[in-house]
Amino acid sequence: MDALSLGLAAFACALAVFAGLVKGVVGFALPMVLISGLGSVVPPEVALAWLILPTLIGNLWQALRQGAGAAFASLRRFRRFLLATFVVMLLAAQLVRFLPGGAMLLIIGVPMTIYAASMLMGRPLRLPHPPGPRIEWGMGAVAGFFGGISGIWGPPTVALLTALDIEKTEHVRVQGVVYGSGALVLVGAHLGSGVLNAQTLPVSAALAVPSLLGMWLGFRIQDRIDQATFRRLTLAVLLLAGLNLVRRGLVGL
Repeated sequence: MDALSLGLAAFACALAVFAGLVKGVVGFALPMVLISGLGSVVPPEVALAWLILPTLIGNLWQALRQGAGAAFASLRRFRRFLLATFVVMLLAAQLVRFLPGGAMLLIIGVPMTIYAASMLMGRPLRLPHPPGPRIEWGMGAVAGFFGGISGIWGPPTVALLTALDIEKTEHVRVQGVVYGSGALVLVGAHLGSGVLNAQTLPVSAALAVPSLLGMWLGFRIQDRIDQATFRRLTLAVLLLAGLNLVRRGLVGL
């Protein structure tokens, strides 16, 4: 392995640990952190492929922390959101091969930046309380579109759960159920699209190890740190990541 490849591997592993740490504490953001960081050093479709298995395995762990029964109950409760997410994700995944790299980065970066900035300014997304079936279908479709082209469907999910005022433990579990179920669909979708292939699959599997280490650390400190403060730090990182994606989408660097 040459110095460049060794440096890329070290960077990817360190980024995966950090992404897992953030997810272990707040329940989301692993794919957003990974695609932003990896997208700075490899093509967007490669970054997407590399984050798929860490996302899948990490979310399954998160979903099952309170047992299969609790996970199934959450799955049943949010079935409309999940179904819309999966259907649209399968369709949107086929666009990856046809989207210019810059456009893909902007499609991901602009909503990420708006979401993080609005949260940091104390202006969360507002939904009817409680959201009705139409809102659930619509938010699922939005989440599925972003998930299909980027592996990211966290912000619409977090917005929906926040609007429903879900208790913290269930909030994190539902995120795991939603993201884990979606990640299963994402694997199938991108095996079909060719993004996940014989070259990218081994790297994706290898990055699952440091991401799980990061999640383990995140779980350990979740009850020992001020959640609101850490969440604001996380949103600041996501804002910087989104701005970086927008910059790269506009200038091609």
